[in-house]
Amino acid sequence: MKIGLISDTHTKVKMAKAALDLLIKNGAEFIIHAGDIVEVEILDLLKNCAIRYIAVYGNNDAHLASYHGKYNLVQEPHYFKLANTKFKLMHMPYYMAPDTDIVIFGHTHIFESDFKNSTLFLNPGEVCARNKSISECAMLEVTDSRFEVTYYTRDKKEDTFKHQLFSYERIKS
Repeated sequence: MKIGLISDTHTKVKMAKAALDLLIKNGAEFIIHAGDIVEVEILDLLKNCAIRYIAVYGNNDAHLASYHGKYNLVQEPHYFKLANTKFKLMHMPYYMAPDTDIVIFGHTHIFESDFKNSTLFLNPGEVCARNKSISECAMLEVTDSRFEVTYYTRDKKEDTFKHQLFSYERIKS
Protein backbone atom coordinates (compact mmCIF):
# COMPACT_ATOMS: atom_id res chain seq x y z
CA MET A 1 0.00 0.00 0.00
CA LYS A 2 1.21 3.50 -0.85
CA ILE A 3 0.68 6.17 1.80
CA GLY A 4 1.29 9.86 1.08
CA LEU A 5 2.75 11.88 3.95
CA ILE A 6 2.67 15.62 4.49
CA SER A 7 3.24 17.85 7.50
CA ASP A 8 3.62 21.45 8.52
CA THR A 9 1.62 22.99 5.69
CA HIS A 10 0.89 26.10 7.79
CA THR A 11 -0.64 28.79 5.52
CA LYS A 12 0.75 27.44 2.23
CA VAL A 13 -2.39 26.10 0.54
CA LYS A 14 -0.86 26.09 -2.98
CA MET A 15 2.20 24.20 -1.77
CA ALA A 16 -0.04 21.71 0.04
CA LYS A 17 -2.05 21.19 -3.15
CA ALA A 18 1.14 20.62 -5.18
CA ALA A 19 2.36 18.03 -2.66
CA LEU A 20 -1.00 16.25 -2.56
CA ASP A 21 -1.27 16.27 -6.36
CA LEU A 22 2.21 14.73 -6.62
CA LEU A 23 1.46 12.00 -4.07
CA ILE A 24 -1.87 11.10 -5.68
CA LYS A 25 -0.31 11.11 -9.17
CA ASN A 26 2.31 8.67 -7.85
CA GLY A 27 -0.28 6.25 -6.53
CA ALA A 28 -1.05 7.27 -2.93
CA GLU A 29 -3.97 5.22 -1.64
CA PHE A 30 -4.13 7.00 1.73
CA ILE A 31 -2.90 10.40 2.95
CA ILE A 32 -1.52 11.24 6.39
CA HIS A 33 -1.07 14.84 7.55
CA ALA A 34 1.26 15.02 10.58
CA GLY A 35 -0.06 18.33 11.92
CA ASP A 36 0.22 22.09 11.73
CA ILE A 37 -2.50 22.12 9.12
CA VAL A 38 -3.44 25.71 10.05
CA GLU A 39 -5.85 26.45 7.16
CA VAL A 40 -9.36 25.03 6.71
CA GLU A 41 -8.65 25.12 2.95
CA ILE A 42 -6.00 22.45 3.49
CA LEU A 43 -8.57 20.27 5.28
CA ASP A 44 -10.83 20.80 2.27
CA LEU A 45 -8.01 19.66 -0.05
CA LEU A 46 -7.61 16.49 2.02
CA LYS A 47 -11.33 15.80 2.13
CA ASN A 48 -11.76 16.40 -1.61
CA CYS A 49 -8.75 14.43 -2.85
CA ALA A 50 -10.93 11.32 -3.39
CA ILE A 51 -8.88 9.01 -1.18
CA ARG A 52 -8.97 8.26 2.53
CA TYR A 53 -6.95 10.49 4.83
CA ILE A 54 -6.21 11.24 8.46
CA ALA A 55 -4.80 14.42 10.00
CA VAL A 56 -3.49 15.02 13.50
CA TYR A 57 -3.75 18.35 15.29
CA GLY A 58 -0.48 20.26 15.54
CA ASN A 59 0.51 22.93 18.03
CA ASN A 60 -0.86 25.59 15.63
CA ASP A 61 -4.22 23.91 15.04
CA ALA A 62 -6.33 24.60 18.17
CA HIS A 63 -8.62 26.88 16.13
CA LEU A 64 -9.55 23.86 13.94
CA ALA A 65 -11.23 22.00 16.83
CA SER A 66 -14.62 23.40 15.79
CA TYR A 67 -14.23 21.46 12.51
CA HIS A 68 -13.48 18.15 14.25
CA GLY A 69 -16.71 16.45 13.13
CA LYS A 70 -16.45 17.61 9.53
CA TYR A 71 -12.92 16.27 8.84
CA ASN A 72 -10.96 13.19 9.87
CA LEU A 73 -8.97 14.96 12.61
CA VAL A 74 -7.38 13.11 15.53
CA GLN A 75 -5.48 13.99 18.68
CA GLU A 76 -1.98 12.80 19.42
CA PRO A 77 -0.77 10.19 19.89
CA HIS A 78 -3.21 8.41 17.60
CA TYR A 79 -2.81 4.67 17.08
CA PHE A 80 -4.30 2.93 14.07
CA LYS A 81 -3.75 -0.03 11.78
CA LEU A 82 -3.40 0.16 8.01
CA ALA A 83 -2.04 -2.40 5.54
CA ASN A 84 -1.55 -4.92 8.37
CA THR A 85 0.80 -2.42 9.99
CA LYS A 86 0.54 -0.63 13.35
CA PHE A 87 0.99 3.14 13.17
CA LYS A 88 1.39 5.89 15.74
CA LEU A 89 0.65 9.40 14.45
CA MET A 90 1.54 12.61 16.25
CA HIS A 91 2.71 16.11 15.53
CA MET A 92 5.02 16.80 18.46
CA PRO A 93 7.84 14.25 18.79
CA TYR A 94 6.99 13.51 22.43
CA TYR A 95 5.81 9.89 22.17
CA MET A 96 8.79 8.44 20.33
CA ALA A 97 8.72 5.00 21.97
CA PRO A 98 9.01 2.18 19.42
CA ASP A 99 5.60 0.73 20.35
CA THR A 100 4.31 0.38 16.77
CA ASP A 101 5.72 -0.63 13.38
CA ILE A 102 5.77 2.98 12.15
CA VAL A 103 5.89 6.27 14.06
CA ILE A 104 4.92 9.32 12.00
CA PHE A 105 5.50 12.83 13.33
CA GLY A 106 6.02 16.43 12.24
CA HIS A 107 6.80 19.70 14.05
CA THR A 108 10.58 19.76 13.51
CA HIS A 109 10.26 20.73 9.83
CA ILE A 110 13.12 18.28 9.18
CA PHE A 111 12.77 15.14 7.05
CA GLU A 112 13.65 12.00 8.96
CA SER A 113 13.58 8.37 7.90
CA ASP A 114 15.17 6.23 10.57
CA PHE A 115 14.71 2.50 11.18
CA LYS A 116 15.54 1.53 14.77
CA ASN A 117 14.64 -1.60 16.74
CA SER A 118 12.23 -2.78 14.00
CA THR A 119 10.34 0.57 14.06
CA LEU A 120 10.36 3.13 11.25
CA PHE A 121 10.41 6.74 12.52
CA LEU A 122 9.26 9.03 9.74
CA ASN A 123 8.88 12.80 9.45
CA PRO A 124 7.98 14.00 5.92
CA GLY A 125 9.52 17.45 6.53
CA GLU A 126 7.80 20.76 5.84
CA VAL A 127 5.45 21.41 2.96
CA CYS A 128 5.44 25.14 3.76
CA ALA A 129 9.12 25.81 2.94
CA ARG A 130 9.32 28.09 5.95
CA ASN A 131 12.68 27.06 7.39
CA LYS A 132 14.38 26.30 4.07
CA SER A 133 13.85 27.02 0.39
CA ILE A 134 12.30 23.63 -0.38
CA SER A 135 8.86 22.12 0.03
CA GLU A 136 8.92 18.49 1.20
CA CYS A 137 6.66 15.46 1.36
CA ALA A 138 7.07 11.69 1.31
CA MET A 139 5.51 8.47 0.06
CA LEU A 140 5.63 5.37 2.22
CA GLU A 141 5.08 2.03 0.52
CA VAL A 142 4.29 -0.78 2.93
CA THR A 143 4.69 -4.39 1.80
CA ASP A 144 4.90 -7.65 3.74
CA SER A 145 8.70 -7.56 3.56
CA ARG A 146 9.75 -3.90 3.21
CA PHE A 147 9.14 -0.26 4.01
CA GLU A 148 10.03 1.95 1.03
CA VAL A 149 10.19 5.70 1.63
CA THR A 150 10.39 8.15 -1.26
CA TYR A 151 11.39 11.62 -0.09
CA TYR A 152 10.26 14.42 -2.42
CA THR A 153 11.67 17.95 -2.51
CA ARG A 154 10.80 20.93 -4.68
CA ASP A 155 12.62 24.23 -4.68
CA LYS A 156 10.16 27.11 -4.18
CA LYS A 157 11.22 28.55 -7.54
CA GLU A 158 10.80 25.29 -9.49
CA ASP A 159 7.83 23.30 -10.74
CA THR A 160 9.23 19.77 -10.50
CA PHE A 161 9.96 17.57 -7.52
CA LYS A 162 13.20 15.65 -7.03
CA HIS A 163 13.18 12.41 -5.09
CA GLN A 164 15.37 10.14 -3.01
CA LEU A 165 14.59 6.53 -2.00
CA PHE A 166 15.13 4.84 1.38
CA SER A 167 14.45 1.12 1.78
CA TYR A 168 14.21 -0.98 4.94
CA GLU A 169 13.72 -4.69 5.45
CA ARG A 170 10.63 -5.16 7.54
CA ILE A 171 11.11 -7.13 10.74
CA LYS A 172 7.90 -8.78 11.88
CA SER A 173 7.54 -9.56 15.54
